Amino acid sequence: MRAQESNGQERGTARRTLLGAAVLGAGGAALGLPGTASADGRHGGGGYRSLPRPTVIGHRGASGYRPEHTFGSYQLALDLGADVVEAGDLVPTRDGHLVCRHEPEIGGTTDVSAHPEFAGRKTTKTLDGVPTTGWFTEDFTLAELKTLRAVERIPANRPHNTLYNGRWEIPTFEEVLRWQDEQTRKRGKQVWIYPETKHPTYFRALGLGLEERVAKLLRKYGKDKKDSPVILQSFEPSSIQRLDKLVGNPLVVLLSAANTRPWDFVAAGDPRTVADLVTPAGLQWIASYAQGIGPTLDLVIPKDAAGNLTTPTTLVADAHRAGLILHPYTMRNENPFLPANFRQGTAADAYGDPFGAFKVYFETGIDGVFSDNADTAVLARADFLGR
Repeated sequence: MRAQESNGQERGTARRTLLGAAVLGAGGAALGLPGTASADGRHGGGGYRSLPRPTVIGHRGASGYRPEHTFGSYQLALDLGADVVEAGDLVPTRDGHLVCRHEPEIGGTTDVSAHPEFAGRKTTKTLDGVPTTGWFTEDFTLAELKTLRAVERIPANRPHNTLYNGRWEIPTFEEVLRWQDEQTRKRGKQVWIYPETKHPTYFRALGLGLEERVAKLLRKYGKDKKDSPVILQSFEPSSIQRLDKLVGNPLVVLLSAANTRPWDFVAAGDPRTVADLVTPAGLQWIASYAQGIGPTLDLVIPKDAAGNLTTPTTLVADAHRAGLILHPYTMRNENPFLPANFRQGTAADAYGDPFGAFKVYFETGIDGVFSDNADTAVLARADFLGR
């Protein structure tokens, strides 16, 4: 990431405007205002297709405003109007518990480097073919991980979030399931979550299979059914196929860049790329065991060499024809993460024009979107729907 730059009061004013809108959005959820998820049955027994559309999914919570995958981030995502919270990216501990971290390497998302008692745990591993140096969840017991605290992952882009460094611990998936029930009771509407199995082939080779652990916890809390408010996702199709045999939950295959291969394909010698999976035949294959796809936004609208949006692909229509929903990732407010034609200035931590970008993406017919800034997404949806 580029070094932090400042554009002073102008950036602060823009941020305060969006945060002010966020407060309105949070209040709107209670009042049933347009663009919010209200307690009118849309989140009820109808399953994932009853969610408001386009669905606003809080990416790792409200990670635009709080360190990701913390209860502070998850809670704020609901307050800002998210229909679903991505809680969380699931990785195992040495003693087999599932915890919520963006990656098994936790040097960039916790204060582990400040703990001298864990200095000897720093190591280099090959994670999905990539040498990675740091500290890994599978080398810690749950009790040890609970002594750590979360920190902001991208401080150059989100210096304001560093205010909250050290405030929250690493949540377990079981704690998330209990939190979901608690929030459903408190808010008077069903809270949805959208966990992901991270690097399942890597962990299965270590004897720490993810899918069985996920299924066991979902069954324990009665959330393993077709209409349960838990959507499961993974970048590895074989993980979703395995889950399809274990639980009844809606399942989503995540899709990275067109020229990449899912790591389970690499490990199994399957030559197919993501480009093969987004063809009509590939989508029909996915639809044989999953209900949706989570493509990178570039698969919906490619960018040119300068980073500007070009012409949408046929992916939305092709996926819908196969009976699949589309929840692309990830919309963020900061300049570096937006298409070039929606950036404003060059500061790495300044907001561009996410509303303009949301409009273009929503016009493609996507069913929802992952966003680090749920309040912005909720307002953009209201604009798009003419409310």
